[in-house]
Amino acid sequence: MRFIARYAKELEESFEIVTVYEDEIQKEQISKDTPSIKTLVKIHPAAIWFERKMQDDFGIVVEDTFDKRPLVHQERFPKDIHPLRKSFQDKSLQEGEYVAYKYEAIKGDGVFQVAVGPIHAGIIEPGHFQFSQAGEEMLHLEVRHFYKNRGIEKMLEGKNLFEAKPIIERISGNESIAYQICWRDIVLQATGDKLPLALQKRHAFLLELERLIHHLTDLGFIPNDAGFGAALAYASKLAEDARRKMREFTRHRFGFGAIGFTNSFIDIASTREWLQELRESVVYFQEWIMDVPSLWDRFDTTGVLPLKKALKYGCVGVVARASGVANDRRINPFYLEHGFVMASEVSGDVGARFKVRLEEVHNSILMMENFLEEDDTELSLQDLQDGEYSSFCESSIGELFMTVDIKDGLIERFFVRDPSFINWQALHIMMRKDIIADFPLINKSCDLSYAGNDL
Repeated sequence: MRFIARYAKELEESFEIVTVYEDEIQKEQISKDTPSIKTLVKIHPAAIWFERKMQDDFGIVVEDTFDKRPLVHQERFPKDIHPLRKSFQDKSLQEGEYVAYKYEAIKGDGVFQVAVGPIHAGIIEPGHFQFSQAGEEMLHLEVRHFYKNRGIEKMLEGKNLFEAKPIIERISGNESIAYQICWRDIVLQATGDKLPLALQKRHAFLLELERLIHHLTDLGFIPNDAGFGAALAYASKLAEDARRKMREFTRHRFGFGAIGFTNSFIDIASTREWLQELRESVVYFQEWIMDVPSLWDRFDTTGVLPLKKALKYGCVGVVARASGVANDRRINPFYLEHGFVMASEVSGDVGARFKVRLEEVHNSILMMENFLEEDDTELSLQDLQDGEYSSFCESSIGELFMTVDIKDGLIERFFVRDPSFINWQALHIMMRKDIIADFPLINKSCDLSYAGNDL
């Protein structure tokens, strides 16, 4: 069974542990007095972050695990504070005693440690990368994030779904449309309404536009990290044009507020013209970039994630498909009828991830043309019903999973698993035996979200 997520929620008399797999959901209730669970990491390595997060959020002890260090709680987080318990209602925290974090490290003659971050020489968000090195060769990497955990799960408790939407759509800027589509599907489940085809096409168009923007940006930055800055200049122009189209269609460059239950006008003729111009520009870019041998010397065989490891860690999105994993939430009748073809490679290296993005850009342009339709359809929603609701969406990074419990019309528990929360855990595998100068290139070829990870 493919592992998707593991999380906890507090009931009146117990904690409930929810483990989500591809084909089933398992639930287990445990005592509030002495809460403990058995680890899943021996079967599903990616469960470790979920279990460490439950330990921090709820004080649940994980038995038989190899790693009981805090995950979300930083060095001065006060002891015995578990913010997702219902009893915790404080708006601020007093710093606790400093407790050093014990990084994983390989030791031996000639082995040394290199710390990168959490503050970087750029505008990216904070993330720490701890390397064990033998000369230039990377022996091990530990990824550590959660420096800007925003408490979103707690923040949304007590709000209704519509009050929560402006927060949900801002969790991760690269995936705003995807987060909104997950929210939309939960609203539809809670009301029992069916989305009209015209609105489904409109939303899918915007999701593919968001994917275009993200992929075009990466197609520039990946060669840039291999010293080929001209690619960044060209692809950034295409990405910026697409970003401006997002603003034209939705009134916001990141598409905030774009997904709802009314349709709005898109100038179909000018949009088709832009898509055709974009297609021609991408073809030119591809022919140019594929014919730069020095660039592919850096891309090929660098940052390899083998198929076996991608499956073992439950990787998703471009990262998975570049290693031969046939996983994409768009494999459904609606998308297939509108031209979807899953892009995939098997070598699992930087070059494979670059090629998958190129193919997805071509396919997104085709589908966007097929999604275009003049329609002013609106959907009047019925009343929201209490219950437990879950949804999936294939964001530009990969499979996004969201679940919401509604009680008395308000959110009782909100949980989301961004694709980055899974894929970050497999990043260390890609580093082994490559040189440290390749780290930015490998990292960018995955282009994972810090914000989506640090809820």
